[in-house]
This record gives sequence, C-alpha cells and structure tokens, in this order.
Amino acid sequence: MKQRRTGTYEQGDDSYMKKWKTSLLSASVALTVVLAGCGGNNGSAEPSGGGEQGSGKKNITLTYMASQGWIKDSEMELAKKFEAETGIKIDYQIVPADQYFNVLKTKLNAGEGPDIFGGQSGYSEITMNYNVEKNAVDLSDQEWVKREDPLSIEQLTVDGKVYALTIWDTYSSFVVAYNKKLFGELGIEVPKTYEELKQAAETIKAAGVTPIYEPIADGWHHVMWFSEPGPNYDKLEPNLYADLNENKKKFADSQAMLDSLTQLKEMYDLGFFGDNSLSDTGSDTAAKLGSGEFAMSLSAQSLAVELADDYGFELDDIGFFPIPLTDNQIYYIHPGGPSKFIYSGSKYIDEAKQYFNFLTKQENLQFMLDNDPTISNLNFPGLENKYTAEQQKLFENYSERGTDLQNFVTYVNPQWMDIGKDIVAMLAADMKPLDVLKSIDQRREEMAKVAQDPNWK
Repeated sequence: MKQRRTGTYEQGDDSYMKKWKTSLLSASVALTVVLAGCGGNNGSAEPSGGGEQGSGKKNITLTYMASQGWIKDSEMELAKKFEAETGIKIDYQIVPADQYFNVLKTKLNAGEGPDIFGGQSGYSEITMNYNVEKNAVDLSDQEWVKREDPLSIEQLTVDGKVYALTIWDTYSSFVVAYNKKLFGELGIEVPKTYEELKQAAETIKAAGVTPIYEPIADGWHHVMWFSEPGPNYDKLEPNLYADLNENKKKFADSQAMLDSLTQLKEMYDLGFFGDNSLSDTGSDTAAKLGSGEFAMSLSAQSLAVELADDYGFELDDIGFFPIPLTDNQIYYIHPGGPSKFIYSGSKYIDEAKQYFNFLTKQENLQFMLDNDPTISNLNFPGLENKYTAEQQKLFENYSERGTDLQNFVTYVNPQWMDIGKDIVAMLAADMKPLDVLKSIDQRREEMAKVAQDPNWK
C-alpha cells in the first residue's frame, strides 16, 4: 500500500487548492431513503428496454445513491443538461448521513448496488467499506484521471488502479470561522494555543454570546475537532502516523491524542458549545452565526459567502484559523472527499462512464464551481477560483501543511461515525478520553485482521 504524504505543501497553484467536507443539500431537495429494492444492478431502463431511440438518444435511467449533502444542486442542474443531450436520466437516491453506509453495505453485499454509488475516498475506506476491487469499475483509462489532482487520485487507487471520481473542494479545509467584528469589540486576538482559545471563549461567553456552534446531531461533524489536527500529533510525536500504520503504536499510546480529546471534553463541559449542541445540526450553521447568537463555528470556508449573501455580513467580517487543540498551528489538508464509483454489476457501465466524462468537461466543472455557494474551488486545474481575501490570508498565515489523520492513518475513516458515537459518550461522561482511543484501536485491529494486514499478524 502506498502511504499518503504529510509535511509542508506549497500554496498558490490553483490546481492544488482544495477543500473537504460536506454541506447539506438545500431544503428544497426531497430526501429519498433507499432501504431496499432500488439497486443499480437493475439500473432502470424506460419501457423501451434501454435501446436506442430514433433520435440517437438512449432511453436509460442510471440510479445514483449518495449520502445527504454529497450531491449539490449544481450537479443536479448539469444532470438535466446531460439527459437533454443523451437521453440518459440520473435518478438520485439520497440517504440520510447516519444511515447511508449501512444501506450501501447491505446493497453491495446483496449484489444489488446502484449504477453509481457515492463513498468517501481513502485506501482503507474504499477497500474495507466498499471492496472496490469487487464492487467498482476500474476507471484508470479515463481521460479525466490525468487532470484530477494527483493527491485526490491517490486516495482512490488500489494496486495501481483508480476506482472513482472525486469532484470536490478538497483544499479549503474546515477551519474555525469567527466573527471578526465581535472579536475586535472584545479585544480578542486570533487564538494560537488551546489556552488562548479557552480564554477567548470565556470572554465571549461573559459578553452573552455562545462561543462556538457545534452541530453534534449530524453524527460526523464533531469528529473533526479530533482528526483535523492530526499533523500536529505527528509533529509532537515524530513518526506517529507511520508507527500507527505499521502497528508499532496504538492510539492509546499517544499523549497528543489524549490531550486533544481531553481539551474537547473540557470545551463541552465549560459550555462553549451551548446548551443544545447534541441536537444542533449543520444546516443551521449560517443562521446561528448570522443571528449573532454564536461567535465561531468549525465550518467550510464558504460560510463567509453564505453570511454575506443572506445575513448582511461583509466577506471580510469572517476570519479563519485552524483548530488549535494541542496548540496546533498546521493547516491540515484533506485531499479526498465524497467520490463517485460505478458499480461493477451495473448493466450501464458505459453510460455511467459517459456521465463522468460529461461532468469533468472544463465548462461543466466551472459551472459547478460558479453555481455552488458552498465551495471556493475544485480539485481540477485551470478553474477560476472564488477564494476570498480572508481565505488568502489563511493560506498565507499558515504555511505549514499536513495531511489530516483520517487520510493518512489506515482504518480510521471507515469507523468515522463510530468514533462520533464514542466522542458523544465521552461528552456525556459515559466514556473517558482514553476509552475512546482504546475503542478506536479495537476497531482498527478488527479491520486490519479482516484485511489480512501483515502488520497485524
């Protein structure tokens, strides 16, 4: 297995400016919970049976199953254009995030996968959760592979074969977005250590504002407080990433990781996340900061655009800094993200490839970028990005870069939601921080044995 890189990355080349993570589909998009019977192995043809029509267009419907937030409105608009040009319809089947992986695994294990399925990238994720060598089509010979960012391609590769397409803002990582005006009024400097973050939050709380909006109910978001500062753990404990992958160390052996979870627990206990964080959801983030009720949020950097468009903020009213747990000052990079796989059992593999080729046309990539307010760039070269002045400051002020925990350390991303549950138990005092680390270790060992990883003999 090829190890992911970590260390210092140079910023400035648009082809490497990227971002992770999700934003929720707009409320206008109805969610279809796919629990049974809509597999892509039966990727449905219209009554004609999927044959060619007289116009030369195909009368075919491709089923495309994905987790909530992975398919943006701009892609749905492009799918309408694709259908108009080819006759191939895309049937989006959106599953709530907390149910998606169980639904997908069930369908793949039953041999009833959709024509296209969404999944997170990363070696352990695509091998353990999706078994791509069996369930996905090798896309290595597709033209867009040569243009997609090499770091993203690396996250989708097994034994030299590329199994998915990632179109995502992978450079603009989730960072702490903060209300610059409020910070200025209260005389707060940008925190560079955990203690400075704690002091800033206490000052904000004393002023009658809740310091941080943290939507724990989504199940995945709060895990980033622990995972994103991973490059700093590796810096504090040299060779930690490699030792974890080689099974020379356990998560429970890391003082840096223990400190990080302990600090997260303290933030919760001090009320920095407010009274309703366990039921708060990410879809309310802009509204909560826009109302002035909250001062900060761990957010996509496009939050500033949303606040400017809908809540009367100026773009430079929102500043950014990396999570400072364990005194982290490294800008963490997530080169992967939600990706598109073609099911190996689909009857319409060529048509699915045709859709991928359509999406990766330069004009269509730019359309997605221009018409999605939640992103600033995509992981393909030659696009006109939408970075704000504050984002540029972020890139300039944090020149030390590293790959986040889940994209370097094996057997972490596949257990993301389980880690989320453990952290919730920790916040509720049902588990201790060390117990969370031991739980992660136990699941890693189980996955490594299933994968017959030689480091776990």
